[in-house]
Amino acid sequence: MSSVEARPLSSTLAHDLLRLARPKDWIKSVFILMPLPFALASGAQLDAASLALGIAAMCLVCSAIYAVNDVLDAERDRQSARKRSRPVAAGRVSKQAALGAAAAWLAAGFALGALSGHAGALAVFSTYTALNLLYSFGLKHVPLLDAFILSSFYVLRVVLGCVLVDVVPSNWLLLCSSALALLIALGKRRGELMREAAALERPALQGYNRVYLDQAMGIIGGVTLFSYALYSLETPLLVPGRQFASLPFVAFGVLEYLRLAQVRGEGESPVDLLLRSPGLIVAGIGWVVASLWSVGGATLLR
Repeated sequence: MSSVEARPLSSTLAHDLLRLARPKDWIKSVFILMPLPFALASGAQLDAASLALGIAAMCLVCSAIYAVNDVLDAERDRQSARKRSRPVAAGRVSKQAALGAAAAWLAAGFALGALSGHAGALAVFSTYTALNLLYSFGLKHVPLLDAFILSSFYVLRVVLGCVLVDVVPSNWLLLCSSALALLIALGKRRGELMREAAALERPALQGYNRVYLDQAMGIIGGVTLFSYALYSLETPLLVPGRQFASLPFVAFGVLEYLRLAQVRGEGESPVDLLLRSPGLIVAGIGWVVASLWSVGGATLLR
């Protein structure tokens, strides 16, 4: 008897449902934490329990969307060597079971969002869900629009971070995060484009080519750096003389991402790219440390 056959049915189903939830992609919730150093510097109060509930809620809402998307894309995924092993495409989880799990995760996510005590969190979850459904039901097949919508999912995480600490997101924060998110979205499309038969899996790729995406990523990468530099210069939250402390880490992170995406073609999965790149991890940690120092980190804990 094989190890798969020997495994209890309930254990197998639990494992497949976990795969359906894509917990590895929860790392995208790091965008929720981006506003925190600057929000705390502006006087916002951090409620760790409320923040944790909001992050957990976002992860559950995301898992619900992933499950719905896998149901909608099941037939197409079966034709993909990379995606055919997904639980729904492989037939290990029925479409009905996947939709049931999605409904449960979505309800749990909204419930945790309500428990966080921030009504704005529910508005973010509702917007995120609606945009994802529009994306899944057709807008992901429209070139360029698909990248903008994909980037909005990251920006909504940043907005959620502001909601969870009761601050209004600044125009600078929205500009910087939007540019960074769009860079990631374009890099994802470039990575997909480099695979054979990719257009069959994602029709929107027929509207792109490598030269266009390389140029677009270069432009958006420049916007990301320029907007962050201007924000660092203009915001009153940073300690004089420390305004540009975090800028080198942002510059290195953007350029390293461009190198990995354009030279090595690794942008298809932003999560995998981050987890495999020591340079990006170090840049992220460096940004956190430098940002806390630039806003006078020692005073934030008082």
